[in-house]
Amino acid sequence: MRLGGRLSAAIEIIQDIETRHRPAADAMRDWGLSHRFAGSGDRAAIGNLVYDALRRRRSAAWLFDTETPRTLVLGAYFLETSTIPDALAAELEGDNFAPAPLDSGETATVTQRLAQPMPQAERANFPLWCEESLIASFGENWAEEGEALSARPPLDMRVNTLKATREKVLKALAHTHAASSPIAPHGVRVPPISGNGRHPNVQAEPAYRKGWFEVQDEGSQIVAELAGADAGQQVLDFCAGAGGKTLALSARMENKGQVFAFDADKQRLAPIFDRLKRAGSRNVQVVSRLDGLERQIGQMDLVLVDAPCTGSGTWRRRPDAKWRLTRQQLEARMAEQAEILDNAASFVRPGGRLVYITCSVFREENQDQADAFLKRNEAFSRQDHTALWAQCFSAPVPAYLDAGGVMLTPASTGTDGFHLTSFKRD
Repeated sequence: MRLGGRLSAAIEIIQDIETRHRPAADAMRDWGLSHRFAGSGDRAAIGNLVYDALRRRRSAAWLFDTETPRTLVLGAYFLETSTIPDALAAELEGDNFAPAPLDSGETATVTQRLAQPMPQAERANFPLWCEESLIASFGENWAEEGEALSARPPLDMRVNTLKATREKVLKALAHTHAASSPIAPHGVRVPPISGNGRHPNVQAEPAYRKGWFEVQDEGSQIVAELAGADAGQQVLDFCAGAGGKTLALSARMENKGQVFAFDADKQRLAPIFDRLKRAGSRNVQVVSRLDGLERQIGQMDLVLVDAPCTGSGTWRRRPDAKWRLTRQQLEARMAEQAEILDNAASFVRPGGRLVYITCSVFREENQDQADAFLKRNEAFSRQDHTALWAQCFSAPVPAYLDAGGVMLTPASTGTDGFHLTSFKRD
């Protein structure tokens, strides 16, 4: 397919997402099934166009001063490739499958706006209702943080130290241009894709099938490391989900001690069994019912709460989710987080720790939630997060680390957005 056909396909997919209010992955899969002539390279290029349009939605609409599937795709293309309207028109000339060309008014508007500074709100690419939360979280840096959350993400992996070393994994993945991650001690990174490229399918690699590594954002690796599970400890992963952090805890503990992996949603837990087997994690006990943890009440050295949240920190990877999120959904998550924290606290032994994690950049889900927990639970106090960071990493302290906790962001640490607060029980 030529560029014009790819742009038209992306516009068609965005239209489907908008009309049917469905996830981007579903719309793209259905388009591929109904257009089997499109090769893997075409599908990758179209996917990039779709996700760029979703990441840069407000920026693209501002370029045209209107918001339609066509202007979103074309606007994002101009921004991502630094192409000007006249150059695109020349590229698409004679392409019968190209979208409608820009008229004179559109060309003038886009050309003018490409030559001037973009307003902060449009540069940040957040829904309008989120701006207050962004400002509360990042102050004067809010637009830069939003802009970084609108960029293409890298592909991150965590070396499974139960089976391999980072050097061994890097050698096995040398053809993917993987390199050591900047902060996480066992992290491996493939840089963000450019142009029409695509990330390698690392899960098809023999090294993956042997359990040498897991796909996991570096931010997720960092907060799992900060949780500080030690060999021989009794640890509860209270919202284990598919088991990403459970596996990281198990490896850090060198298969010594015990990790209880619990999640109230049995469906979310389902993938954990195959992952544990592949990783060689033998110190994990999967628990699918809360009453199955009765004997662990007041006994845990560490309880990890990777709480359900808005997922705003992962919007580089799932940009369609940010345009579906509502204030009401945020408030529902906040109520759920408070209940989970209080329940999880009952499992911490005296002198033990409770670690609260979200993949959110909203203060309401992070510092404010931690503050509210402390008011309800006087037996707990915050740990020294600066000291905690120094114990785990040689990298400089992140910009958003303070007494309230640790915040990781694409702009400040090159990771997805994550928050961690570590509490200790008296």
